Amino acid sequence: MTYLNSLNLQHNQLSGSVPGQFNLERLSTFNVADNRLSGPIPTGLGNKFQAPSFTGNQGLCGNPLDGCGASSKSKSTAAIIGAVVGVVIVVIVGVIVVFFCLRKLPAKKKAKDEDENKWAKSIKGTKTIKVSMFENPVSKMKLSDLMKATNQFSKENIIGTGRTGTMYKAVLPDGSFLAVKRLQDSQQSESQFTSEMKTLGQVRHRNLVPLLGFCIAKKEKLLVYKHMRKGSLYDQLNQEGKDNKMDWPLRLRIGIGAAKGFAYLHHTCNPRILHRNISSKCILLDEDYEPKISDFGLARLMNPIDTHLSTFVNGEFGDIGYVAPEYARTLMATPKGDVYSFGVVLLELITGEKPTQVSTAPDNFRGSLVEWINYLSNNGLLQDAVDKSLIGKDNDGELMQFLKVACSCTLSTPKERPTMFEVYQLLRAIGERYHFTADDDLVLPPMSTDGETLNELIVAQ
Repeated sequence: MTYLNSLNLQHNQLSGSVPGQFNLERLSTFNVADNRLSGPIPTGLGNKFQAPSFTGNQGLCGNPLDGCGASSKSKSTAAIIGAVVGVVIVVIVGVIVVFFCLRKLPAKKKAKDEDENKWAKSIKGTKTIKVSMFENPVSKMKLSDLMKATNQFSKENIIGTGRTGTMYKAVLPDGSFLAVKRLQDSQQSESQFTSEMKTLGQVRHRNLVPLLGFCIAKKEKLLVYKHMRKGSLYDQLNQEGKDNKMDWPLRLRIGIGAAKGFAYLHHTCNPRILHRNISSKCILLDEDYEPKISDFGLARLMNPIDTHLSTFVNGEFGDIGYVAPEYARTLMATPKGDVYSFGVVLLELITGEKPTQVSTAPDNFRGSLVEWINYLSNNGLLQDAVDKSLIGKDNDGELMQFLKVACSCTLSTPKERPTMFEVYQLLRAIGERYHFTADDDLVLPPMSTDGETLNELIVAQ
């Protein structure tokens, strides 16, 4: 502690004697007044500091205080040892804590940020690689343009993270926005990836986030999307403050639009696509709150020959709270599994609750949102699940119809669930008076894969 300049230990209930080690060359301020110290004051300290630095200690003696007797001197050795241990430990611990807080923590955070951005630095040498664009919002775009627009893919530009990767906001020189996704652990070869991206680049629908382009740089695979200003449905539903609550017509419109997009993927798109990772986080909202589905096709495309089953990639199931119960047994992705996941999203819309925890449930309830809904349904209390901010506004009948459609999607038996096209038709019928939809671009016979007609399903509801 040779660089110590000031030491103030006043009013600390310290006992024992004053250690001679405190006689440091640089020490200019020293105060041990109002403690329980005893024994002689070290000569160097006594000659250097005035009496107020030592007053308030009944057992303390020596210059600049009163002189000490022989008995006091004989007791000082043991007291010095105890005081040295106590005071030095207090000072050292204090200095270490201050040093750690001011130096170590920022350094550790900086090192962590640098490690998280290490992948972006590894592709700097490939800046001249061109970005393959399906549309032409920006001409002759290169990887260097993406890196500049995302501030070298900085942490501050992250707008979302998920099982498929991390999404970054890109600000172009003209002030417009794009979203760039870095795929997580993609194992496909360059040719396989390019082929799949070209297929997805041709998929266009009002309720899908358009894939604008892609880029391969070393082992990194980047996708370029249109930016959605309102973020995800999950973010909108979980904003803090009552003023931010979404009203019922808006929630219904979002549910209908999202169902239409998923129905297009399942039934109209060629080849048909299973999403496999449906959640309220993959449903994005534009400036008009029009729902746009993201991350579609990032799992393996549905085999056009075997249109019902497709194995999981790397055994991944999807986000917690959205996974169909049969997946743990079959390890197979199915259209009805997507329907289950979308049913959880519908439950989020109607209840305002999160899929893995229910704020309105009793403290002893530890289940998911679906389990809570099943509990209320079995006890004849299903109406209690509806978000209280939506009730009593002349749409209670629509709320219960919507809730029943959501419940039908989350039935434990896959065959009992409706198809995605049927879900869309049911929701569209609920919102008919709002005139949300114009001419329908989903032209399908009203027949489910299980042989049940749509009219029969509506009666069952």
